[in-house]
Amino acid sequence: MSDCLTHSAPDSVFLEPWHAQVFALTVHLNEAGRFSWAQWVERFSETLRRHGLDRQLDGGADYFNAWLETLEAIPAEAGNASAQEVERVRRDWEEAYLGTPHGDPVRLSAR
Repeated sequence: MSDCLTHSAPDSVFLEPWHAQVFALTVHLNEAGRFSWAQWVERFSETLRRHGLDRQLDGGADYFNAWLETLEAIPAEAGNASAQEVERVRRDWEEAYLGTPHGDPVRLSAR
């Protein structure tokens, strides 16, 4: 009888927490009108082609690194931020992440 009541959690579709976060940020920016989903698909497809990632991808690191690269490029392409500003913010987040103890929230320091 206990077998009937046992439920296992569904498998996550994301291998890493940051995969889910970058996906959620992309959806949020789309819903906020920063870009259309058609624009996203076109730009992301270009990134995948440039990296030669035309094979069936499984949602692993190569896929989400390309996803993140695309998301980082959009503000500069839209004229909302320069490539240097995007790189500075990316670098700041990386430094904050690497300097944060495991399990603690990552925060950018005030500038």
